[in-house]
Parts: sequence; structure tokens; C-alpha cells
Amino acid sequence: MTSSPHPLRPNALSLRIPEPKARPGEKLDFGNLRLSAAGEVARPPVDIDHTEIRDLAYRLIRVLDDDDRALGPWAPGLSVEALKRGLRSMMLTRAFDERMYRAQRQGKTSFYMKCRGEEAVAVAQAEALSPDDMCFPTYRQQGLLIARGYPLLEMMNQVLSNEQDPLKGRQLPVLYSAREFGFFSISGNLGTQFSQAVGWAMASAFKNDRRVASAWIGDGSTAEGDFHHALTFASVYRAPAILNVVNNQWAISSFHGIAGDNDSPFASRATGYGLPALRVDGNDFLAVYAATRWAVDRARANLGATLIEHVTYRAEGHSTSDDPSQYRPVEEAAGWPLGDPVARLSRHLIAIGEWSDDAHAALEKELVELVRATARQSEAIGTLATGSKPSVREMFEDVFKEMPWHIREQRQELGI
Repeated sequence: MTSSPHPLRPNALSLRIPEPKARPGEKLDFGNLRLSAAGEVARPPVDIDHTEIRDLAYRLIRVLDDDDRALGPWAPGLSVEALKRGLRSMMLTRAFDERMYRAQRQGKTSFYMKCRGEEAVAVAQAEALSPDDMCFPTYRQQGLLIARGYPLLEMMNQVLSNEQDPLKGRQLPVLYSAREFGFFSISGNLGTQFSQAVGWAMASAFKNDRRVASAWIGDGSTAEGDFHHALTFASVYRAPAILNVVNNQWAISSFHGIAGDNDSPFASRATGYGLPALRVDGNDFLAVYAATRWAVDRARANLGATLIEHVTYRAEGHSTSDDPSQYRPVEEAAGWPLGDPVARLSRHLIAIGEWSDDAHAALEKELVELVRATARQSEAIGTLATGSKPSVREMFEDVFKEMPWHIREQRQELGI
């Protein structure tokens, strides 16, 4: 006699392997996006208890509607000057990106990573933070440096690895570092930025300072231990930090569901740590600014950290070593439902009568020429392929406070 399987115990288990909605050649499908209408999400006071706003981890803060109007309680009321400054910084970032990408294709540098489609995540935060707040970015927050006025020439020298590279050839191209501009060294292993930012924020609070830390990681890095370590310390010690998860849908060729976003938004992970979370349209400059200001005000009020998930899209490949057409439909970037951050802010300024298509075209031409002229200046110093390079002697400097005897001997053997 054979027994039938128990209704709650199937004969065989099956493993779920998350898959994106569409692969190359398939029809676009963004049905997994959790969207809210512009202006419909409530804006709570910064001193609210995190248990009362758990829904904000599942909804989406949006300010700009389909007609480019700023709606709802999150509309930040920025001045026209601030909006134009933000637009200029995003456009300059894009022009810089394009020039450096071409430089890599021409053999003038070994590697580059573009941030096209994600410019608002960095530039709007730069506007919302104070200049002396410390940023712990990824390799797609070059907009922070540009918005804070870091010299384009210095950035290009670092990318081209020439003699004037401010990092003396010790970092990969695009892994910038500029302490005087509140820009912590970029780590290729992104998860560490969260842990370091929380530690820096804890030190700021311990010293009774007023500065806060802001850190960025990608959606894939939320699956790493550093993410959870940082949230634990941020919660326990009430660190004044803004912890940004840039959900650009792809961690190299792994879609965001591999890191766990299919069932619950990344922002919802803050709940288990007793932290407030916001989920924001990362392609809406006004929404990113407003969410950041809320988190910054909360941190400066000694109320602790906030996790912000920026829902955006990586329009280009992961890097110049990546071909996204191998794992996603080629038209997916153009079909992204939340649009392009530069175009949306430009249209908003036009809608309020403070901008025009002609003004936009003129500014774009001006910035492209600025980048072109700066690139010529940098390339005259040297590139990866030609010109002067940092001295070999530099690899012995700035490593030890007092150089050990064996390192000194090695340098002497080289005759430098």
C-alpha cells in the first residue's frame, strides 16, 4: 500500500532563481516597479518615530508630475537660481562623462564608468548637504565633485593617470579622493563606504561636531555584510548619517532581484534596525533634494540615520568593460518609466517660465566646449598612452609616516 503525499509536504522541493522581467530580444516589462503618483506621499515631521512611517519604505516620493509641475508636500520650494545651478551641474557631469568615455575608447585611459541617468542622485544631494559634510561615494557620484566646484582638470588628470594626477597613480581611474571637498576616497568594494561613513558620523557626534556623513552604495551591495554592519551601528549609536541605496536596477549583469528586491524594497530593510526609510524617485531632482533635506535635518537634530533608496536606472554599461546588450533589452534605458533627470528638470524650468529650449542648447554647447578645452589641457600633460607619468619614486611616498628601513633600501636600490 502506498501513501499519498502530505498536502503540505510536496514530493520535491524547488529552488527559486530570480529572473528579470525581460532579457535581450524580449518585450520591455517594468511591472515590478512600485510607483506612487507625484505629490501623493505625505511628508512627516523629522522627529516622528520610525514605526509610524514604515509605509514610506514601500511608496515612492515624487514631486514632478507628467506635466513637469512640482506637486505635494515634498516640493522643496527651491529658488530658480538653485534649480539652474543643479541643472548646470548635471549637464556638466554628463558632458564630462561623454568626454572621458571617448578618451577610454581612444586608449588615453584604461577604464571609465559613466553615471548617465543617475546625475540627480549626486547633484541634488550636493545641494542639500553642507559643503563640509563628508561624502562616501561610489564611482557614479562624480556629480558631487562637480557640484562642489572641484576642478575638472584635476579629475581628468586622475582619469588619464598623468604626471599631475592628484592621487599620483595609486588609484584606478574614476576612484577619486578629495578630502578638502568632503569627498572620501572611493572604494571599488562599495559596501565598505557604508561602514566607514557610519564610523565617521559616530566620531562627528562623539566630538560634538555639526557635520553629518552621507554614503552611497548600489543595490547589489545591500547583499553584503557591510550593509548590515553599518545599519546596526547606525541604529545603536544614532549616528548622524544618510545611507543611500542607489537602486539603478543592475549590479553589473545581475538584476536587482538577485539582491532581494523582488519581494520587498531595499528601503524596507531599515525597519528591522529601527531606522526610518524613504524611497524616492532618483530621477526627480526635486524629490531627491527634498528627501535628503529631511534626512539631513533629522541627523542634525540628533535623531540619527536615515536610509534612502533612490529608484533610478543605469542608462549605460556598468563600465567600459561591460556590454549591457548581452543581458538586457537594448531599448530598456529609453523605456525607463521615470525618464531622464536632466530633461525633467529642464522641462520643469521651462514650465515655470524660467528656461527655454534655446537656453538649454546654448548651455549644453558652452559646457561641452568647457570640457573639450579642459581635456586638451589635461592631455597635453599626458595620458595613459603618451606624455609624462607620475614618478616611480611616488610609490614610496605617503604610505608610512616614517619609512621603514627595508622600504628605504628598496628605494635606494632603484636609485631614486
